[in-house]
Amino acid sequence: MAKELIEFEHYVHNVLDLHVTTKPWPQVARLPFFLRDQYAFFETRILEAPCLLVMDQGEREPAPATVRKHLDQLLQYWNGEIVYVRNQVTTYNRKRLIEQKVPFVIPGNQMYLPMLGIDLREHYRKALAGTLTLKPSTQALLIHMLLRRAPGDRLTPLETALELGYTPMTMTRAFSELEGAGLVGIFKEGRERCLYVPRTRRELWDQAQPLMRSPVREKVLAKLPPNHRPGPFSGLTGLARYTDLAAPEHPIFAVTTGEWTALQKTTGIEKIPHREPGTSEVEIWSYPPQWFAQEDVVDRLSLFLSLKNDPDERIAASLDEMMAQVKW
Repeated sequence: MAKELIEFEHYVHNVLDLHVTTKPWPQVARLPFFLRDQYAFFETRILEAPCLLVMDQGEREPAPATVRKHLDQLLQYWNGEIVYVRNQVTTYNRKRLIEQKVPFVIPGNQMYLPMLGIDLREHYRKALAGTLTLKPSTQALLIHMLLRRAPGDRLTPLETALELGYTPMTMTRAFSELEGAGLVGIFKEGRERCLYVPRTRRELWDQAQPLMRSPVREKVLAKLPPNHRPGPFSGLTGLARYTDLAAPEHPIFAVTTGEWTALQKTTGIEKIPHREPGTSEVEIWSYPPQWFAQEDVVDRLSLFLSLKNDPDERIAASLDEMMAQVKW
């Protein structure tokens, strides 16, 4: 529960520029057992208003109507504002909570406190509308969070720069871009800016998808040296490795611009205009495909982004099959 409280305090500070402190509510023993079993209770003040934080500890998400009923029962024991707090709430249930007029905070995601005049839904819609697509470095950071870091992990620009090979300045900008898009909350610990990997990684993926682009900058055809594999398999070759889709006749690989340039210098290969026997297709990516590759295939998330606009129904079905394998 300590981490959840820290996330709550950081989120309120980051969004509202308010320093809030929490302490256990001493009247918990007076409550019915089912409320004590479902929630943890803490006192705080937001904009000078005394608030009782009702932190949901259940694994399963309760129905918003049930939450509304529980908050109404708590009015017998608390004379002030009551705020529901949970780390994970589906988009559908967030809308229903608002319909039920349930004040809530989802740290790092959304805040709805109508009694204090705070409704941040419009803030996020504007931020998302103003950001057409994420920069490649920001997208790489997001995929790193989704695939390589555990929920609740704390990340700093310096740490992620070392892990991904970018400069700290680039990662600082990536942090800011994710924050500006409303996808994460950025907090300060001492002098460091940091973010936490959310517990709802699947929901973060769903929210971020409209802002993410295909990592493929260019596709070229070339005759590679015999038995030469310049990078991990990608495209339909990669999809065939993850699913039952038949592999294409010509293998497809992914490399960076620098790797393609180096390959041309060391082997003397050149682009060719048309497919010929022995031709390979090389995708030139905007971030290193090997960073997140699994064995000899590019990662599922990047592969999905590279193929999601293909009109072929077989490919769409295979993408669904592949994404069902992702362990969020």
